[in-house]
Amino acid sequence: MRDFADLARRALRDSGYSMKAAARALNYDPAYLSRVLNGKQKSSENLASALDSLVGAGGALAGIVLNDDDAARVAKSSANPSRLDAGTVDALAGVLAAYRRLDDTAQPKSVIPATVAQMKEVIRMLRAARGPHRDRLAEVASEWTQFAGWLHAQARDDSEAVSLLNGAVELADEIENGTLAAQALNFKGYLARQQGRPQGTARWFAAAANTPGAHPAQRIGDYLQAAGGLAEMKEPDLALRMVEDAERLMDEAAALPPPETAYWLTPNFNRLNMGICVLSLGRYNEAADHLRAGLAGLPDDLADAPWTWEHKDALRRAVAAA
Repeated sequence: MRDFADLARRALRDSGYSMKAAARALNYDPAYLSRVLNGKQKSSENLASALDSLVGAGGALAGIVLNDDDAARVAKSSANPSRLDAGTVDALAGVLAAYRRLDDTAQPKSVIPATVAQMKEVIRMLRAARGPHRDRLAEVASEWTQFAGWLHAQARDDSEAVSLLNGAVELADEIENGTLAAQALNFKGYLARQQGRPQGTARWFAAAANTPGAHPAQRIGDYLQAAGGLAEMKEPDLALRMVEDAERLMDEAAALPPPETAYWLTPNFNRLNMGICVLSLGRYNEAADHLRAGLAGLPDDLADAPWTWEHKDALRRAVAAA
């Protein structure tokens, strides 16, 4: 209940709404809205949907509100994790999916507090969990930790991001989930690039690309971004070999749906990664073409996601240098 309240308050603030203004816009009783937004009363599904529409969250904000049955199931498992059931894991995974979608519309700093609180609760449950559903809960815990690390990386809380991403890798390795491990390593590569450390960029993206069990679409993006790091290190031959490694995987990746933990990794999205790569190689017109196509091909709900700033900035630099 409190995670929805926290996220909704922050989403309203980021969208320029006071509580009173939101109540007027939604035609809801201000006292009721105040109780919900202060975590004193559970939101109805109708109010959650109305708030979601008001702030343009695309269903993600409403998606974190569990129905009564799922809420009771999660509460029961939380009180006694040793009796974890499949429905609880499904419910937690659904909430996590909604959180991840919030990343496409909300500012990272607004999502971090509730994300970390949920992550800690899931990890607490995992430590005491037993039985056949524990590994699935470990997957959720790893992905939640990875997501928290990604948010901190975007917010440039670098040390906390690294700590969380390392934890996500450990959880993924515990259950031998290469897709999750590779994604956490990918985010470490992203952070190294933001820090201006091309050696770290090349290292972590290459590690992600070569993680056993990584999805082909992940490996394409990782090879391309590792190549970008190598190009920044003035190693164009090594960079081009990485590009060739990526290109060899494209048909295989195109025949598969993207991994659930990296739902955005479509062939079109990897044009953004190719654009970043060839920009580092000094192929400015080619970079601009890839970046334009990649940005134009993003779904409407991703077009203005906070993380797109890097690709838009790269496009500006490519056009200026061409």
